[in-house]
Amino acid sequence: MVIETDLLTFFEWLLVGGSDRLPAVLQFLLTAGSLILLALVIGFLAAMVRHGPLVAGDLTYGVVRNAIGELFVLSPRRIWAMARLAIQESLRRRVLVVLAVFVVVLLFAGWFLDNQTHEPVKLYVSFVMTAATYLTLLLAIFLSAFSLPNDFKNRTIYTIVTKPVRSGEIVLGRILGFSAIGTVLLAIMGLASYVFVVRAVSHRHTIVAEENLTSLAINHRHTVQIGPDGAKQTSTEMGHWHPIDSQEKNTEAPQELFRARVPHYGKLRFKGPTGADKARGISVGNEWGYRSYIEGGTEAAAVWTFTGVTADKFPDGLPVELNIRVFRTYKGNIEKGILGSIFLRNPKTGLRSDIETFEARDFHIDSRFLPRKLPRLRKDQQDAGDSEMVDLFDDLVDDQGRVEVWIQCLPRAQYFGAAQADCYLQATDDRFDWNFMKGYLGIWTQMLLVTAFGVMFSTFLSGPVALAATTGALVIGFFADFTTSVATGELEGGGPIESLIRLVTQKNVTSELEQNVATAIVQSIDAVLMIVMQSVTHVLPDFRSFSNVAWVAHGFSIPTDLVCQNLVAALAYVFGVFVGGYFFLRIREVAK
Repeated sequence: MVIETDLLTFFEWLLVGGSDRLPAVLQFLLTAGSLILLALVIGFLAAMVRHGPLVAGDLTYGVVRNAIGELFVLSPRRIWAMARLAIQESLRRRVLVVLAVFVVVLLFAGWFLDNQTHEPVKLYVSFVMTAATYLTLLLAIFLSAFSLPNDFKNRTIYTIVTKPVRSGEIVLGRILGFSAIGTVLLAIMGLASYVFVVRAVSHRHTIVAEENLTSLAINHRHTVQIGPDGAKQTSTEMGHWHPIDSQEKNTEAPQELFRARVPHYGKLRFKGPTGADKARGISVGNEWGYRSYIEGGTEAAAVWTFTGVTADKFPDGLPVELNIRVFRTYKGNIEKGILGSIFLRNPKTGLRSDIETFEARDFHIDSRFLPRKLPRLRKDQQDAGDSEMVDLFDDLVDDQGRVEVWIQCLPRAQYFGAAQADCYLQATDDRFDWNFMKGYLGIWTQMLLVTAFGVMFSTFLSGPVALAATTGALVIGFFADFTTSVATGELEGGGPIESLIRLVTQKNVTSELEQNVATAIVQSIDAVLMIVMQSVTHVLPDFRSFSNVAWVAHGFSIPTDLVCQNLVAALAYVFGVFVGGYFFLRIREVAK
């Protein structure tokens, strides 16, 4: 799984921030202030068109003057009444059709999903959670974007505002009502998808005693062997194994099939072909620079330094899991992995264990257990009789609880790709069902944000325009990195208009446009648009950061700090959008 940035603790994220991000509190103040200012400016311009600048100024001043009193003196009873009306409106629009569509998708998914893949849990979890995300977000967009515009069109809003209901209560009630509908539907989807995944992937084997093998199930077999406790069990295949029943005729339910790993990450550095320290490894030409590569048959190595390694956490040894990528300069037998070595080293004394070989394969997690007693590196590599042992905690872990894990590629002209999260210590496993629920909690935060933005846009735009604006905010939020790269000029090809011209004229991004007046005008307009794009990306949430599908699908426990960060960030955005929607609705001057 890709983790390109270090995960901060909740309080670091809230108050300190990272190297490339502001503290969350400061980011919230900037975002809320930007939305409020934007609402006032747009409201003033709309009022100026209708009433002239003087009246528009008076209206804007009146809204700002009364805002504090209205925003912070809200009635829960009236908010719930508005939310109940939103729920009733949603049911009249037959939102349960979305649930029926999801059930139909699950019913026919088994026909098209390949349960013979080497990672069936990853496939099924990705499918059901992605389907739930798309359906829920589409529902949230259509419900929220057309709500208030339809009320204005049908004039039912006039009945509401004649009651003692404040504008803020209308906006907040709509957000809560539509979110409640989405929450109920998402909870049902989550339960149905969990049952679907478990039933589709769970399996058992029968024992073929004369072959010492199991029967074929989901495209794999196991060998029968004796476990550490002396009882018979199967070998580990496709990331899981089975206990064998007392009659030794059938296997029991699979173990370690549904994973929620709690990894212990280290800090990565590289060694060059001559053994010198390097900030990064070799580039093999991949456009994605997430991983660096080390050359085989040399002193090049990827070195992870783990801290906090104690006998209390790892009493029997180190369970190491590797997700190494392979780059081949000659094909060879592509069904076989590339041979690599792994060993432990004391970062202070330099004492190290002897190498242990493994085969690295793309998209395959290699689980290895390095016991507490390990063979020491022989001083004379020709002396095969030297079997001196070293103790993990007495010899290889220094007095600060640090130990180094070294990975090297053995064949010449082959390369290993490594990134920060590609080697970790598997300390323990969390519960899969709890992790699955946390994954759906990420979908819920996305639904909440889309609902809030849809309601805000509907306070001053017509239904179709509010739908387009909400969809645009969602798309920009999902491609925030790309939009930021275009806005800051990091990508070649110029701004949006210049890129469109290159696309139509089929001119590549490295070719210079003809220098003339038209090009100068286009580039000037692009400069303004790029400033606007950069401002928009700073205001809108990064919707991808709220998705936890990859964590669940790849079998990693979603960190509690990350869950708290996403929840607090989503609620902060909802508050800012709510305040902006209040100002938009007040400026609109509906039947006062």
